[in-house]
Amino acid sequence: MTKKETNVVKYIFFAVSALILLMLASRSSFLYTFNNWDDANSYFSVGKGIFNGKMPYRDIFDQKGMYLYFLYGIAYLISHTTFLGVYVLEAVLGFIDIYFFYKIIKIYASDIMAVALAPVTYGVIVCSRSFWWGGAAEEICMPFLVIGLYLFTAYFENDYREKVMPLGTVFAGGILAGLIANTKFTMLGFYFAWMMMVFFAYLSHKDIAGGIKGCFVFLFGMFVPFVPLIIYFGVQNGLYEWYWGYVYVNVFVYPTVTEDPVSLYGRVYNLAKLLYNLMLDNKVYFALVVPGIIYTLVKKEKKIMARLSIAILFGFLFLGIFGGGRSLPYYSLPLGIFAVFGAALLGAWGDLLIKKISDEKKGTFAAAFSILCLALSIVIVYVNSMNISFMSEDDSYFMYRFRDEVLQEDNPTLLNVGCLDAGLYTLCDIVPSCRWFQTQTLNIEEDENNPYKEQERYVREGLVDFVLVRDTIPLSINDHYDLIDQADYSYSGYDFKYYLYKKVR
Repeated sequence: MTKKETNVVKYIFFAVSALILLMLASRSSFLYTFNNWDDANSYFSVGKGIFNGKMPYRDIFDQKGMYLYFLYGIAYLISHTTFLGVYVLEAVLGFIDIYFFYKIIKIYASDIMAVALAPVTYGVIVCSRSFWWGGAAEEICMPFLVIGLYLFTAYFENDYREKVMPLGTVFAGGILAGLIANTKFTMLGFYFAWMMMVFFAYLSHKDIAGGIKGCFVFLFGMFVPFVPLIIYFGVQNGLYEWYWGYVYVNVFVYPTVTEDPVSLYGRVYNLAKLLYNLMLDNKVYFALVVPGIIYTLVKKEKKIMARLSIAILFGFLFLGIFGGGRSLPYYSLPLGIFAVFGAALLGAWGDLLIKKISDEKKGTFAAAFSILCLALSIVIVYVNSMNISFMSEDDSYFMYRFRDEVLQEDNPTLLNVGCLDAGLYTLCDIVPSCRWFQTQTLNIEEDENNPYKEQERYVREGLVDFVLVRDTIPLSINDHYDLIDQADYSYSGYDFKYYLYKKVR
């Protein structure tokens, strides 16, 4: 085959790998009845709102970044009432992840090993507990991190001794950082370390002026993803709502861990304990992360800063995510990208073995080995993913019954009370009419932005056709609504009771 044909075959292999692995691992795929993760449905509702004339933060509220909602909005255009579009979105992003894992592994190992081990790297990440149910903001951000990891690794492995990083690469890193900043900014610790190490590389080449210029180029690149959003919110006079909903709420309002003051030693101990627990919860990808980082530290023929660079990226990413004291299982997903260095180590070892294979047989070996590694990845996902058991759920899922009852009305309106978006907006293709379309854990005091008072008013005045309630029933619900259905549901060790109310005509 020609080089072009060979590349096409690789791309097809990577795409098929992403589709199959996510088909098993993500509850957005068609093998699952429905992805009823409240976070994913919330993103879907906001993305739907964007493409139906709603402005996030002002007209429909959630506190993640705009690029997350925009991508979910594209998924909504593919399928209005299912997560098929989200599955397609995940597969496209997964293809990008696998492709750049391939490029990183290829820095350390042969093309044969890189092709075969890139899907394995992705497989151990998506089967982990931190992958959760599929569709997390962390998953959406992974390509922005993996591409940056490739640019960084390629420079420090190949070019650091001879030259500084080209400004075009620095600019690209800034753009990736800007995308992270406008999706979920807790992962910016990665790019803080990225640019810090690049700046030190300039200093090591005695190019102080170039290092300062590089910092400004990076910041300019980081600004670029803000430009479309400044225009979008600016023409709608919504710049303050954007700041308030994304920056102010996340920094000053979103609940933080309250604890007694601890010493520096205590903080380090707590973070070390957290990392240990994360390693236990995500054994499959940490089995590659740990030896992979050690490999980059001890690899021969590297200057000290190049040896330390990957470990520093990992450390700053970890601190950026968990330094604030909050921890949920899916927060740690980005740490999985460092599994690629464990795969690179395996690739380097594998190269020692394939040297014994004749050139005539290497093509056959490469194809067979790639298929074998993909099959291994499928087994790893099937055995380890916590989502596999949910494939047994069928259309008897109670929310489908609720959907059928809601859709007996023409153009129904809905309010979700007592929990984050439970998925009924998605199943019924309803664009939320209330800014606070779901109940969030936000301690907001001011009346004009108080979510609880606004939801209470909607119920008290009977402003929507249906109210979906979880557990705690609003006091004024019986003034305008009748209970028409209810259901018990359990997941992740929690038991809930859902009620569906319909407005009395």
